[in-house]
Amino acid sequence: ITVTQPEVVTVSKGQTATIECKTDAGISGWGLAWYQQKPGETPKLIITGVNDLYDSSLRRFSGNGRSGGTDFTLTISGVQTEDAGHYYCQSYHSDYVFT
Repeated sequence: ITVTQPEVVTVSKGQTATIECKTDAGISGWGLAWYQQKPGETPKLIITGVNDLYDSSLRRFSGNGRSGGTDFTLTISGVQTEDAGHYYCQSYHSDYVFT
């Protein structure tokens, strides 16, 4: 499965950021995750199973999409300076392989 994301999403502090992820085939079994990566750091898991928060401290982050779908979004409400970084969507199957 190939995933496609926008290259850049720019928002002002306090606004809501929406990052889209499109796949070329339906994702079954809720097999989509979102990661945040800041410079010099390893990717940090934010969302699993399309819309499940990995950690309750990440309440400003939310995922949306449906099982079998091809369109997914990550929403960050009340964007803060520390939210700057790279965000990746990952389709997963039996193994966590970045695509």
